[in-house]
Formats: sequence, C-alpha cells, structure tokens
Amino acid sequence: METFLLLMLLGAAGFFFFTAARAAAERAAQIGRDACAAAGVQWLDQSVHATGMRLRRRADGWLGIERTFRFEYSEDGQDRHVGRMVLLGDTLVGFSGPTRAAQAVVRRFPAAAEP
Repeated sequence: METFLLLMLLGAAGFFFFTAARAAAERAAQIGRDACAAAGVQWLDQSVHATGMRLRRRADGWLGIERTFRFEYSEDGQDRHVGRMVLLGDTLVGFSGPTRAAQAVVRRFPAAAEP
C-alpha cells in the first residue's frame, strides 16, 4: 500500500513537471515567433529547443525553475542565426536575438503578474 501511494505521488509530480515544461516551451515559441515578426526576419524550423534548466530565486524569494531555450532565425533566407531566451517560471528574464526585436520583446512581454 505504501509503495502504491509513493508511486502515485511520483506520477503526479512527474505529470505537473511535464505540463509546466510544455507550457514554458509554448510561451518561448510565442516569444520567439513574435520577436522574429517584430524584427522582420524569418523564424526557422517553427520551434524552440530547451537547452538548460536550473533552480533560481524569483523576485518574491521563492525558488523557481529557470529554463533556457534557443531558436534560429534568418535575415535573408540564406543565413542562420541563433537566438536565446531565458524564462523564470512564466516570466521572460533574458533575451538575445534579432537586434531590431529586442526592445519590442521586452516591452511586449512584461513580468507576469505575481499571485
């Protein structure tokens, strides 16, 4: 009985971790797509790739998961450049990518509202 309960708790924790990771990837894809559109460049492969994850303190003092994503874009269809974004929970905390889009991205995606 204790083993079954432990397995159920681990399964629930895994499910919530997976859904949070998918939500972060979808948010990163939205930011990358909008940044490329704002800069007038082509967003390549229509996807983002998770490259890192670590624990980090949020502004409210609680621990949160910081996820790093990369995406690729092209200015003229012949080259490939790599962009990078960092999300802490649902908040964009770092962005590098198309130069013309950096200011638009920062203004458009303010810090998420804290509960």
